[in-house]
Amino acid sequence: MVNKILIRTSTEDQNPENQLRDCLAINTYGEVDVIKEQTSAWKDILRPKMIKLKEDISSGNVRHLIVWDLDRLFRNRNKLMAFFKYCKYYNCQIHSFRQRWLEELNKMPSPFDEIMHNLMLQFIGWMAEEESRLKSDRVKIAHKNSNKKWGRKPLNKIVEKKVLDLHRQGKSIREISSSVVYWDKSRNKHNISKSAVHKIIKLNKRTVS
Repeated sequence: MVNKILIRTSTEDQNPENQLRDCLAINTYGEVDVIKEQTSAWKDILRPKMIKLKEDISSGNVRHLIVWDLDRLFRNRNKLMAFFKYCKYYNCQIHSFRQRWLEELNKMPSPFDEIMHNLMLQFIGWMAEEESRLKSDRVKIAHKNSNKKWGRKPLNKIVEKKVLDLHRQGKSIREISSSVVYWDKSRNKHNISKSAVHKIIKLNKRTVS
């Protein structure tokens, strides 16, 4: 029987070794396999290593799972609750470096252990969701304050006029794309894309009609 340590990072600049060092510091359960995962625990995407971990747990080969923080498992509190119930069903205890109170709950007799687990996990899950929401709000506010629009900057009227003039001359979309150029904010020269040409022509027809 081999216990597990799950290390999850969501971006390239996070250091998984820091998590591993802390998780090893609280390991008193013997030999461990280390699972390193780089993906979001919030987005609803496929996590192959988490799927494999659940298979190992259901096989009865994992008695202890160590994580650095419970949000390394899931940020969504419903998914986090479901995973704890899954582990409890297969007699696998979860341990967290940042949530040491779990050790006290693990020692509680039934049914108090389950009651307290549910209360604390609801709270931790809510905190993780709130942190993610606030981060998203801060990004949106910062972007709004910068007075920048989401998406690509629209082409100027001179470019649009050149496109329409060439279109009236019977030029194809490909010919227009290879003839009309514009400069980005870094003063780099680009040919207008065929999709942009098509959009300008389409919008002009709609306006004229």
